[in-house]
Amino acid sequence: MARDTTDQTPLSSVQDLTDYIAAGNKPRERFRIGTEHEKFAFFRADNSPVPYFGDASISALLTGLQAKSGWEPIMDGGNIIGLAEQSGMGAISIEPGGQFELSGAPLETIHETCRESNQHLATLREIAEPMGIRFLGIGGSPKWTYAETPHMPKSRYEIMTRYMPKVGSQGLDMMYRTCTIQVNLDFSSEDDMRKKMRVSMKLQSLATALFASSPFTEGKPNGLLSWRGDIWRDTDNRRSGLLDFTFRDDFGFRDYAEWALDVPMYFIVRDGRYHDCTHVTFRQFMNGALKGEIADPAPTMGDWTNHLSTLFPDVRLKRFLEMRGADGGPWRRICALPAFWVGLLYDDAALDAADQLTKDWNFAEIGALRDAVPAQGLKAEFRRHPLFDMAREVVGISRAGLKARGKLNREGQDETIFLAPLDEVLAKKATLAEDLLSLYHGRWNDSVEPVFEDYQY
Repeated sequence: MARDTTDQTPLSSVQDLTDYIAAGNKPRERFRIGTEHEKFAFFRADNSPVPYFGDASISALLTGLQAKSGWEPIMDGGNIIGLAEQSGMGAISIEPGGQFELSGAPLETIHETCRESNQHLATLREIAEPMGIRFLGIGGSPKWTYAETPHMPKSRYEIMTRYMPKVGSQGLDMMYRTCTIQVNLDFSSEDDMRKKMRVSMKLQSLATALFASSPFTEGKPNGLLSWRGDIWRDTDNRRSGLLDFTFRDDFGFRDYAEWALDVPMYFIVRDGRYHDCTHVTFRQFMNGALKGEIADPAPTMGDWTNHLSTLFPDVRLKRFLEMRGADGGPWRRICALPAFWVGLLYDDAALDAADQLTKDWNFAEIGALRDAVPAQGLKAEFRRHPLFDMAREVVGISRAGLKARGKLNREGQDETIFLAPLDEVLAKKATLAEDLLSLYHGRWNDSVEPVFEDYQY
């Protein structure tokens, strides 16, 4: 997230919180696609990480992009930590370990979001090349230890860094050593949100398997295909993972708000200063728990918006739905991830088919699949069949949904062209992680160093 909000609208009830989320309802003709992707910045000379400060640095990249784009700088304690497009339609931010993120504008087609990512990467290369900086597109940091990974001077990350070891064993790795591709999608009503949430929550582990690309840690194979997926199994389970109540037939906006109320907060912002609030839940905050601790303890809509951004379930609900299961990857996968989910969720027939396919999947078996996928990928078994079989069926549903949308580019091609990376996975019966491991044990001669050359943007 590029910027924490400061909306001063006062909050008085749970209904206020629910109404905020429900305000995301929009007519189908206004549905858009917001694609986010992260990448690791490294020095080409020695594949070392890029620090925040210096002539060749993360801050220098942001400053250079700001000068070139004219986007508004986002500051924290005098340090530039991101950029915002003036209309608020797009942003650039930095993750805790210097991972560079584009939060794309809400666009109508995958063609547009793919062009946006391509243009972003081309512009970023212009700024980075004179500094000797390149970017790596996979899901986990393949070489650097936590100690070697730089820390960005961002206030919310300082609070999270102190808090994470108290609530899980892998939170710091999540923050500092992973990258993702995500897509944000709209809903038209509470019923539509419910159906999309249910389907995407059940299928998120399939996306983790299809996009698995993090088989290395600290220079060696880690025994996993999606290290990032495994990390999320023990990061902070009060605010992440599967949400069983989303599978209920009567699940609605209020249920999500009630759950969010009982998750510990990270912070609130007052007069530009971040206050550590990890000792209280948002419900306790609403009930006056911070009186006497800060000068202005009354909760605001900005506090609620920021709190929602610190929740990490496999599918996150704000005023849209965020698909959070995939590892980062090469450029074509930045386009494939939104194509996969748009095909499933933005066509009624495809959504119905996906809902029917997953209708009787229960919470326990979905949880078991989520546990198995990081190590086994598409070879994980679901109901006595390899997940590969289910992947083939689900990608087929997505393809039908994209065809039905009929969104064509200048050459007359529809959005199904962006599923090509997934078609390759299915044809080879091997994920990108397995390709990387084959290279490691073959042409790369048991070294991860070549990954920086072969999988850079």
